[in-house]
Order: sequence, then structure tokens, then C-alpha cells
Amino acid sequence: MNARRPTLSQYRGHSTARRLLFVFGVVLLAWMIGLIWFSAMLPAAVRDPARETDAIVVLTGGSGRVTQGLELLAKGRAKKLFVSGVYRGVDVQELLRVSQQSPENLVCCIALGYQADNTRGNAVETASWMREQNLSSLRLVTSAYHMPRSLIEFHRVMPDIEIVPHPVFPEDFDKRGWWRSPGGPFVILTEYTKYLVAMAWDLLRSRSAS
Repeated sequence: MNARRPTLSQYRGHSTARRLLFVFGVVLLAWMIGLIWFSAMLPAAVRDPARETDAIVVLTGGSGRVTQGLELLAKGRAKKLFVSGVYRGVDVQELLRVSQQSPENLVCCIALGYQADNTRGNAVETASWMREQNLSSLRLVTSAYHMPRSLIEFHRVMPDIEIVPHPVFPEDFDKRGWWRSPGGPFVILTEYTKYLVAMAWDLLRSRSAS
């Protein structure tokens, strides 16, 4: 008994499924290669620790960031410190207490921003403060895994401002073995996804402007 030959609609359906499977495979491969590239590009050290800038900008949300910013201010790396994304109700004294530091002589040099609730908001809030203070350079303090996306957002809203990256390296996060760190895979996958979105938005914005 002869097997039934596939109908034209069945053949087209199989062909479409194969194409979709191929496209999915290519996209998945590109995504995985991009993930490896992203994890490899994360900063492993502070490249220019002694460079002085007009201001130090700290993005809240990660351990050690505020402490690092205060230490840089105490060392004279800048004359002003701006902390973006602070919870409402928290003042400078409370921030110093939580950070277990009390450089009272530096209180007058610290400003807090309460408007931002994400990285793009950090950039917009910082840009406004930089304009008010008439400053032209900043040292950006945030976690190493957060730095690539932060630089995209900050350069977008402050193209004329010199930005010196100053990554912070949380003790519970291993850059080289992030897949073994507690919560490491979630952090990297989340940051990588958000980084891709930021890049896509930047690309669309530049094309629409041209």
C-alpha cells in the first residue's frame, strides 16, 4: 500500500516550521554569544583611580557604592558628591550613618537626588544637577555589572560631559565565575537583557534623529 503523499499545504507548513526553527536557532546562538561577550566586557578593575573630576556621582542600589563614593570624596578625587536615587526621607546624616562613615567636614559637599527610580532616571537627574552646578566632568560610581548600561544612559543625556567610570565590585559577586555566585546568573541575565534594550533604544533614537 502506497504511503499518502503530503499535500501542498502540509509541505508548506513543514517548510515554514523549519524556517522558524532555523531563525530561532540563529537568534538563540547570537543571544548566547552576546551574553558571553557582555560578561567578558564587564570591568575587572578601576582603570583611572587617581583622576580628578568636577564631581563624583553614585548610583544607589548596590552594596558598597555609597561608601566608595564617600571615600573618593575624602581623598579629594572631586569637590562634590551627588548620590542619585535616594529614598525620600533619607538625608545626608542618615546616609552617612547607614554607610558607617561620618566625615562631618564633607557634609557640605554632598547632595542627594530623590527623583530617580531607574538607571535612565539616574542619568536625567544627574544631568539636571550637573547643569545647575555648571560642572563638566564626573566620576561614575556603580557596580561593575551595572556599569555598561549606566554609561549608555549617561552618555545619551550628557554627550558633552566627561564620564570616568569607577566600578564597584560586590564581595558576593564573582565576575569570572558569575554562574556560580549566589544570584549571579539572575543578575547577569537581567543586566544583559536591560543592556540590549538600552542599546536598541539608543540605536532607534540615533536613526530617528538622522
